[in-house]
Amino acid sequence: MAVCPRKVTVIGAGSVGSTAAQRIAEAGLADVTLIDVVEGLPQGKALDLSQAAPFHDHDQAIVGTNDYADTAGSDVIVVTAGLARQPGMTRDDLLLKNMGIVRTVVGKAAQYSPNAFVIVVTNPLDAMVHVALETTGFPRERVIGMAGVLDSARFRTFIAAELGVSVVDVSAFVMGGHGDTMVLLPRLSTVAGIPLPELLSPEKIDALTTRTRNGGAEVVALLKTGSAYYAPASSVLHMVDAIINDRKRVLPCAVLLKGEYKIDGLVVGIPVVLGAGGVERIIEVKLTDDEQAALLKSAASVRDLVETMKRAQAS
Repeated sequence: MAVCPRKVTVIGAGSVGSTAAQRIAEAGLADVTLIDVVEGLPQGKALDLSQAAPFHDHDQAIVGTNDYADTAGSDVIVVTAGLARQPGMTRDDLLLKNMGIVRTVVGKAAQYSPNAFVIVVTNPLDAMVHVALETTGFPRERVIGMAGVLDSARFRTFIAAELGVSVVDVSAFVMGGHGDTMVLLPRLSTVAGIPLPELLSPEKIDALTTRTRNGGAEVVALLKTGSAYYAPASSVLHMVDAIINDRKRVLPCAVLLKGEYKIDGLVVGIPVVLGAGGVERIIEVKLTDDEQAALLKSAASVRDLVETMKRAQAS
């Protein structure tokens, strides 16, 4: 009996979405449906990506569409649709505009793929996961945000460059909201098992954590007309692979907490086991008082965004 191929829908054919589609197809993970509101955009990018397949030895189908009926039966839905952050624009500035976009696109996609897992990439990330949860009614295990995966990759990159070591040997621990209030834990970050504080001075570590918090803004400032997409797309690939291939990867993802880490009813980035069941387990790490306070402060910033959305919906 032939095995039914996996299917991933990527909503939004901009730089992040199209690059994520490329990564997923070229890794041989799944067939990809790329959907966008702009007519011709997803079709053209899908055709271009399909014509690159012979160079990458894969036979994954890549389809571009403007019709959500074509997304039916997706195993994973990746949400990248939304306005991109511009220079001088905070993630909070995007809140209400992207709230409406995410509610619309996720609602349509969930209608055709009621058993799918949803990976949210659109900013403000943590707030948009709330929107996706509310819109779909899916359990928290199936609606997660790509935050810490990207942030930890940035932290790892900066640590490796500072120490002159392979990034492969660096493990970085990041929690909290995606943005200025993210919580980086140097004491739990290592290089080949060696704790980071044993390798770098407090001043150097502070500089690296500050650069990581501003990682997205740094890229935006350099590009001037866009935002990061290569690293976010690779982060998506990492998460899709963990789900589709049941990797049981321990990854920092944004998920709705129900009392874990003394946080209830808010989406916050924490370490989880990501596999075929989505978020299969939330890992609770014993934090210091300062770390716990920082995490609660980060959660409070997410609460502010959620309250702003509630007020906007009520008005």
